[in-house]
Amino acid sequence: MAKCSVCGKSAHFGNQVSHSHRRSNKMWKPNVKKVNVQTEAGNRRIYVCTQCLRSGNVQRAEIKSAAVAD
Repeated sequence: MAKCSVCGKSAHFGNQVSHSHRRSNKMWKPNVKKVNVQTEAGNRRIYVCTQCLRSGNVQRAEIKSAAVAD
């Protein structure tokens, strides 16, 4: 199961309660993406939640695209 490498956010567990109040197990997963991040050691590919991406807690690495030869 994926976990955010920046803030440590992971899945939470609880009960899903129906209208008739029957209970079943429920798992809430965070929105975690695998992105290229710039670190001291160079570019790395880590799991980061979208909240950390939007708040600017990580610096995305520049992806070098292949140059098209004419």
